Amino acid sequence: MPSVSRHLTRATVLATCLLLAVTALAGCATTQDTAALKQAESKRILAARKHRQQAKKHDHGKHDQGSKKR
Repeated sequence: MPSVSRHLTRATVLATCLLLAVTALAGCATTQDTAALKQAESKRILAARKHRQQAKKHDHGKHDQGSKKR
């Protein structure tokens, strides 16, 4: 019976290793997804900031032109 026990032990160790590998890969994919979401959020924030700065610059231009005409 020692051979059955040895085969069972090997199968258990193999299953445990495979489970750990799958879990690690799933964690890596989750990390990559999170990084992609954060990068997209950063791009939206920077685009909104650029739009606000352009709008502010455009509004200042209107005020400057109005004061020159007086």
